[in-house]
Amino acid sequence: MEHRQQDDHVARIQAEWRRERPDLDVGPQAVIGRLHRLAAHLSAELALVYQRYGLGEGEFDVLAALRRAGAPYERAPGELAAHTMVTTGAMTKRVDRLERAGLVTRRTAEGDRRGRVVALTDAGLRLIDEAFTAHMHNEHRLLAHLDREEAAALQTLLTAWQHRLDGGSRDPGHDADTGRDDDGGRDDSRPTVRTD
Repeated sequence: MEHRQQDDHVARIQAEWRRERPDLDVGPQAVIGRLHRLAAHLSAELALVYQRYGLGEGEFDVLAALRRAGAPYERAPGELAAHTMVTTGAMTKRVDRLERAGLVTRRTAEGDRRGRVVALTDAGLRLIDEAFTAHMHNEHRLLAHLDREEAAALQTLLTAWQHRLDGGSRDPGHDADTGRDDDGGRDDSRPTVRTD
């Protein structure tokens, strides 16, 4: 399989930095830069499916988290926020939009009159089942550019890297002042790639 593109944007950026800052090792850009570009591309491709069902990424995430819970397809707002990695304030806005659309409802939790849950409506259940089916077809399409062995190797590498980053593993020689990545941390306003 031919991997090299005629116009490699990341390689061009690296070459320019090597010329301008030969004192710095810009090797990590070969990985990080390409992951950034892939993330943007994948997010745009995934969003096309969400849009077909009248959803944004955030709304899709909420419906998917409720569907994964199993019948009666409900979760507490705080649990939903944790499953979708957003603040409770952001979750409230998402649920408000979905409730206005008739896709979810808020109700008192069974056995706890003080507690509230968010639950899928029948319309919400039908929509997320259709949307998730299309979403998985889309993900299979995007991964079709890799053969089975390449996809398995990539999954292994990404999983190992994610576990190490999530665990707070850092090189002992890392300098917080000079070792920051280009964007200085996560920006919650930027799209993320999900496989809900």
